Amino acid sequence: MKTVWLALAIAGFVLPLTQFIPWSLEHGLNGQQFLAELLANRISRGFAADLLISAATVLILIRTEGRRMRVPHRWAIVLGMFTVGLSFALPLYLYLREDHR
Repeated sequence: MKTVWLALAIAGFVLPLTQFIPWSLEHGLNGQQFLAELLANRISRGFAADLLISAATVLILIRTEGRRMRVPHRWAIVLGMFTVGLSFALPLYLYLREDHR
């Protein structure tokens, strides 16, 4: 499973950035426009709510289970979540947890 988690972490790092980087190059760090486009309709607001709840759940998991299991580099997982996204942070956590076992 370690290889699967690592492959998903790599995909979770690369794929979101293929969208965010071109958008940022076109619009700059325009947070107001980013939020307007992110929350443009009910479907995207639903996805955003789902993502926020999932991210909060993973942060709690990293803090509680990660601490109990002494998973190394938990700070890097949290940093990855806030800079890249949940699709990178969750498989990275699972990879590091598996590697630590």
